[in-house]
Amino acid sequence: MENQNSDTTRFLSTGVPGLDTILGGGLTSDRLYLIEGEPGTGKTTLALQFLYEGVRRGESVVYITLAETRVELTSVASSHGWSMDGIHVEDIIPDENILHPDQQFTIFHPSEIEMGMTTQRILDTIEKYKPTRVVLDSLSELQLLAESPLRYRRQVLALKQYLSGKGCTTMFLDDRTALSGDLQVRSVAHGVITLELINQDYGSERRRVRVVKYRGIAFRGGSHDYKIVNGGLVVYPRLIAAQTRVVIERKQLSSGLPELDALTGGGLDEGTSTLIAGPPGTGKSSLCSQYAYAATQRGQKAAMFLFEEAANNMLLRSTGLGLDLRGACDSGMLEIQQIDPAEMAPGEFIQKVTDAEAKGARVIVIDSLNGYLNAMPDERFLATHLHELLTYLGQRGVVTILVGVQAGLIGGAMSTNVDASYIADSVIMLRYFEARGKVRQAISVFKKRVGTHERTIRLFSMSSARGIRVGEVLTNFHGILTGVPTFDEAVFSFSDDE
Repeated sequence: MENQNSDTTRFLSTGVPGLDTILGGGLTSDRLYLIEGEPGTGKTTLALQFLYEGVRRGESVVYITLAETRVELTSVASSHGWSMDGIHVEDIIPDENILHPDQQFTIFHPSEIEMGMTTQRILDTIEKYKPTRVVLDSLSELQLLAESPLRYRRQVLALKQYLSGKGCTTMFLDDRTALSGDLQVRSVAHGVITLELINQDYGSERRRVRVVKYRGIAFRGGSHDYKIVNGGLVVYPRLIAAQTRVVIERKQLSSGLPELDALTGGGLDEGTSTLIAGPPGTGKSSLCSQYAYAATQRGQKAAMFLFEEAANNMLLRSTGLGLDLRGACDSGMLEIQQIDPAEMAPGEFIQKVTDAEAKGARVIVIDSLNGYLNAMPDERFLATHLHELLTYLGQRGVVTILVGVQAGLIGGAMSTNVDASYIADSVIMLRYFEARGKVRQAISVFKKRVGTHERTIRLFSMSSARGIRVGEVLTNFHGILTGVPTFDEAVFSFSDDE
């Protein structure tokens, strides 16, 4: 074992985007790692990415397979657009001659013969190629050949010592099909990575990766979403806002509408989140478009994530209100992404939002929270996920605008299946109310943690001729928020276009 590396600060990249972040930098070299998961979780793909990273760095790499053939491995690689060039494959698989009666052992148990032959071929392969990265697929075959837990553990220990002594960083793949609940290799391995496949009642399945064990390394714990795409696994590390705390100087951002800025106390503050709530059709999304457009006109980038409305419909509606969002998209100042919650994991969505911030977005719109709720596999954790995301964006001075769709139109209590009002720093409320035979809209600010704001209720309207307009204060009114107010017409009158 004279070649074994004792430097625990030297890491090897796994070649999987996001996984190195979870592992605290990568895999400590010359150690044994267990990659476990049920069939279909992507163990083979992960192992190939690990080896391809070695090939890219000019290392000698070996894939030892006890189950899949070379042709099957080549097929997996081809599906991702990879070539097997540079990867030495040793397939130790019983051929069809084992079915012949002359090959049936009578004096010795088959495992006695096959275990010795398998071990010798593994050793010969290591001596031949002298690799720095090794994958053994899979442990289930080795476990069945060993028969007893004692022999299996000793076999794994011997392989671990031999491979470490040869300077190999090794991945053992385990599909958990041999003996359920067996933890032999977990105790022997330097690190354990578990891949999970979770079936959903609707939409695509969810995949999660978890680092169960990693000796001497402060890894990022918990479950992290990942996907298998064309090109391999992509891991989305769980967001931890506490690791990115910074102190920023906050400024107020204008909406481009003086009356709306007056209502919000001068504008929305950098590093804060604002919830725009109201029933369908009151103008919540249009108000978000106004804030995004105003940001692009100031030379600031913005990003909008749409769960319900199609991006093209939103652009057409905004153009009708005099907001040239299409031009902002063409110039690169605005990014619009349409999200399909049935096909996207929560971690992937958070990664898209943080990527937009990394590209310079200063205003980020999530429309709507109801769609975001549908993207979550378990709504009990929505508030926690949302809080982490808003805290992360707030620490970077981003203005985050959330849309909350409430049930009901006029009268009665407005309700929503997700309450984010206590998480958001500010709450802007839109309401319908009836007056003089017309359904009209009102806008007010119910909450603002930073600074002061107007306590008034103003008239709100949208039209192709005048765009978005925040009107006068609705004085001498009673019961506007109920939808059926009483008022003194002598004090206040409506114009025909309001």
